[in-house]
Amino acid sequence: MMTFASEHLVTLRALVDEGTFEAAAQRLHMTQSAVSQRIKQLERTAGQVLVQRTTPVTTTAAGDVVLRYARQVQLLADDAAVELGQGGADGPGTSIAVAVNADSLATWFLEALAALPPEVGAVFDLHREDQENTTSLLRSGTVLAAVTSTREPLQGCSSEPLGLMRYRAVASPGYVDRWLGGVPRMGRVDAAPMLDFDRSDQLQRGFLVASLGYDPRPPRTFVPSSADFARAARLGLGWGLLPEAQCLDLLADGSLVELAPGEHVDLALYWQRWALSSRLLDTLTESVRSSAAQALLPA
Repeated sequence: MMTFASEHLVTLRALVDEGTFEAAAQRLHMTQSAVSQRIKQLERTAGQVLVQRTTPVTTTAAGDVVLRYARQVQLLADDAAVELGQGGADGPGTSIAVAVNADSLATWFLEALAALPPEVGAVFDLHREDQENTTSLLRSGTVLAAVTSTREPLQGCSSEPLGLMRYRAVASPGYVDRWLGGVPRMGRVDAAPMLDFDRSDQLQRGFLVASLGYDPRPPRTFVPSSADFARAARLGLGWGLLPEAQCLDLLADGSLVELAPGEHVDLALYWQRWALSSRLLDTLTESVRSSAAQALLPA
């Protein structure tokens, strides 16, 4: 049976977390050569290449498997240490890696972390990623849980619905006057500037196609931050879809106007996590579930 040395698993985690052999060596207080030797020994045990020597390093498909195992071992060790009153196995503050989409991070997810009881003693390694892509980080072993739009659980994971995040199409009054002739209607935005989070963002385009019945290609401004995206809409840089948590007050005070009253986009969000019996993961899941119930619409 294949058995991995614990120090080799620790080294793999450090290498992936830090991105380079030099940074991993600094974290582990050892030489780069020693880090490299440990990884080579781990690869000999696995019988496969686990790490692509790029900058930053990336794991192979086999490396994803071993990395998941390494993180699971660490999570169980942290669980045991906390229950024994010794804190996380890495020292003060167990580090929990979670993937979360930008809009959840900006509106409700941090409250879930803040609500964790002090005895959990956790710190967090948050990976901001599009809700359609967060599961790729879960699959690779980079994170142990994710807020995602993927309903079907990944192998080795559980999935539960969190609720619906509702988006409304909005723009500033100045934008409406300049680009839409003073009439806030979706029928006029086919050639007007549109906001997108990044080049993979399809939320606005999908809404636009559904509203117009065809696929225009308006000029786009990319704003890769949820808070700045909302600010860009207020400043008139383009129209966009904002979560209700970010736009209802602004609609009420006239800072924004709605382009399609009565129409909205409901994004279903799910919580996927490793299917491990873990006190830390269970406590985090309970807090995420509670915060989502307060912030999101029922699924």
